[in-house]
Amino acid sequence: MIEKPEKVTLVQLIPNMMTIAAICAGLTAIRFGVQDSYEWAVRMILIAAVLDGLDGRIARLLRSDSKMGAELDSLADFLNFGVAPGLLLYFWALQDTRSAGWIAVLFFATCCVLRLARFNVTRKAEDDTAESAYFTGVPSPAGAMLVLLPMFISFAFDAEPILPDLLLAIYMGGVGLLMISRIPTWSFKKTRIPKVNVKYFLVGFAFVGAAVLTYAWISLVLICVTYIGVVIVAWVRKAAE
Repeated sequence: MIEKPEKVTLVQLIPNMMTIAAICAGLTAIRFGVQDSYEWAVRMILIAAVLDGLDGRIARLLRSDSKMGAELDSLADFLNFGVAPGLLLYFWALQDTRSAGWIAVLFFATCCVLRLARFNVTRKAEDDTAESAYFTGVPSPAGAMLVLLPMFISFAFDAEPILPDLLLAIYMGGVGLLMISRIPTWSFKKTRIPKVNVKYFLVGFAFVGAAVLTYAWISLVLICVTYIGVVIVAWVRKAAE
C-alpha cells in the first residue's frame, strides 16, 4: 500500500516564509548598499532583524518548528547579520582603505559564523529547561546593530563618518570579537516581568516604538548605547556571582 505524503498547512509554513523574507531583505540591503542608498540598506537590515525576532516565536506558537526551519534561520542570520552589515560599512566608508577595510569585513563575517556555530552546538546539547539567563558573547543581531552604530550616528546628525577609516575597521573587528567572546550577555528570552508591571512595560514598548518610527536614527543610537550598558551590567553581575 502506497503511503500518502505528509502534508502541512500554509499556516505552518508562515515561520519559514518569514525567514525567507528576511533573507530577501538582507540581499536587498546589499543591493541598496551597492547603489549608495545607505539609509534604505540599513532599513532592510532592521526589517530582517524584526523578522528574525518573530519567526522562531511564531513557529513555537504554531508548533511548526522543524530542523529545516532551524537551519534556514542560521543561514539567514549569517547573511543578514554577518555579511550584509560588514559590506554596508565597507561600501559606506572603507573602500578607500582597500585591504584593511576588506580584512575587517572578512574578520567580522568569520566571527559571526563562528558565533552562530557555537550557539547551534550549545542549543542542540542542552534542553530548553537548561537555558541560561545569559548568552555567551554578543548575539549576532545585536552585533549587527552595534557594527552599524557609526552609520546610525552619521544619519542622525547628517554628518560624515565619525571615525577615521582605519579606526572604523578596527571597531568592526572589535564588535566581531565581542560576538565570539566568553562575555555573558543578557538573554531577553529568559526575562520575566511581574504581572503588576506588564502595563508599564507595554507603555514603555509603545514609547520606544513611537520614537523609532518618528526619530529613527537617534532612537537607534540610544538603543545601541543602552544595550552596551546592559552588557556591561550583565558582565559585572555575572562576574560577582
